[in-house]
Amino acid sequence: MKLTPKEMVVITLVASGYSDKEIGLKLNISYGTVRDYIDKIVLKTQARNRTHAAMLYAKDNPKWLGAIR
Repeated sequence: MKLTPKEMVVITLVASGYSDKEIGLKLNISYGTVRDYIDKIVLKTQARNRTHAAMLYAKDNPKWLGAIR
């Protein structure tokens, strides 16, 4: 899956258990922008939803989990 650097940060935070609101606060972006990133990630990964996208990401990138906490 080819994600932009910002999308990689967002999916890492999703996979680490952060909520959309927490991701927005952490990255200083709006909740809507977080939702836009997640929607794009779900489309790019052909996942069913954000949880599935996070699972796919974690499977492909186990070393990243928890790296941003």
